[in-house]
Amino acid sequence: MSLIHPSAIVDSQAVIDPTAKIGPYAIIGPHVTIGAGTSIGSHTVIEGHTSIGKDNVISHFSSLGGVPQDMKYRGEPTQLIIGDRNTIREFTTIHTGTVQDQGVTRIGDDNWIMAYVHIAHDCVVGNHTIFSSNAQIAGHVIVEDWAILGGMSGVHQFVRIGQHSMLGGASALVQDIPPFVIAAGDKAQPHGLNAEGLKRRGFAPETIAALRHVYRVLYKDGLTFEDAKLAITATINNGYEGIALQAEGVEKVSEFLQFISASTRGIVR
Repeated sequence: MSLIHPSAIVDSQAVIDPTAKIGPYAIIGPHVTIGAGTSIGSHTVIEGHTSIGKDNVISHFSSLGGVPQDMKYRGEPTQLIIGDRNTIREFTTIHTGTVQDQGVTRIGDDNWIMAYVHIAHDCVVGNHTIFSSNAQIAGHVIVEDWAILGGMSGVHQFVRIGQHSMLGGASALVQDIPPFVIAAGDKAQPHGLNAEGLKRRGFAPETIAALRHVYRVLYKDGLTFEDAKLAITATINNGYEGIALQAEGVEKVSEFLQFISASTRGIVR
């Protein structure tokens, strides 16, 4: 028995796994690949050079693989690549990349993308992220693993959102959020460490304490950005307040330092 509803329009060149389910009135273009166990809701349009992995649940009226909203786009065959086990809810739009970047918009695995989300061209989304309803990210944005975007938040192009960070609802983000940090506001500013989220994900108490320390160094001690980076480097090497960092603490504080050192747009501060 076919799992493709008879009212769906599926191009003969599309590659659809026999276990994928395609609902009523969905439209699937010729350059689309859909993996095993993936479910496509009614009235969804999947076009462009789009590859979707296994066991995704894509709700009705979504639009995936549309052309970039970039005035430089001239019809180049750019891509959208979606991994496995993602939930993509109603009316979400995700566009393909542009040749001005890598030509690929990429979504990882196990992401929870709620209704009316927009993910623009050339974005890179990691794994285990949450996009609350109406979160909107512009082109070339990077969202690292386990990040959470609040409802109706907006993110400027080329911004990076660090791992395990959180952006509050109805926030406007124009600079990078370092890993593990909470930011919020109509021009987003830092509001502490995402300690509760880190506890839920199994971070050791001493690691969270070390990240609290480097947060204070960066945001509370009145240091210049360069002096704060030096102080964080010293923490990695020597610990703080007589406390040596354990292996996980060294790893996570080092990732924090690497992120803020690599920022080109600047960090929320």
